[in-house]
Amino acid sequence: MRFEDLIEYICGQITSIKAEKPLLIAIDGVDTSGKTTLSKHIVTSLKNKGYSIIQASIDGFHNPRDKRYRLGSKSPEGYYRDSFNYDALIQCLLNPLSEKGNRKYITAVYDFKTESEVEQEPKIATEDSILIMEGVFLLRSELYQYWDYKVFLHVDFEQVIQRAKKRDQYLFGSEEEIEIRYRSKYIPGQQIYLYESDPYEKASIVIDNNDFNNPIIVETNDEIENLRRKAFNFT
Repeated sequence: MRFEDLIEYICGQITSIKAEKPLLIAIDGVDTSGKTTLSKHIVTSLKNKGYSIIQASIDGFHNPRDKRYRLGSKSPEGYYRDSFNYDALIQCLLNPLSEKGNRKYITAVYDFKTESEVEQEPKIATEDSILIMEGVFLLRSELYQYWDYKVFLHVDFEQVIQRAKKRDQYLFGSEEEIEIRYRSKYIPGQQIYLYESDPYEKASIVIDNNDFNNPIIVETNDEIENLRRKAFNFT
């Protein structure tokens, strides 16, 4: 499938949902899977169609450094359990946009790059607003109930490492250090998430995004099980 066709398909799925409240859409996936790129194109397409869009990222809800690294800066358990402030995400964004919410929301509370709190003036969503939120771990149990449509992007972990070597040099330096970090922290952290939350099962749509230019909608149980098995067996 062409990337452009995937965008149109997902946008069609989203706009077919009937609700008398803002729609909450999750773009989930493993690290480097293309969540940010996909969400930006979905946002652009929906805006061009005249929809009122709220754009957010889990990155705006990081915990402070001392909380993130309470188990150590290279802990996979810490990566999964301590990276993000889910209470703030629910209180500041998801609850206000839910069925009984007041629709007064903010999209970020903390900037992990500067290790400082973010101050935003609350905005008020209209009934027909659509939240497009991207980030890791969005289908975990405390968040799952909020989403009206859930995208999960799969990328093989070996491919994740190769992409990270190109993307994350400004963070970690050498390709060798990047690979060490991904094999010891980020990938094992993702495996904890996949085991505990099984986003393959929870997602409205699973996409094999190993090839950005040729994304594949994964439809059969056998195909999904094959992706799940590859993820769990990676070492």
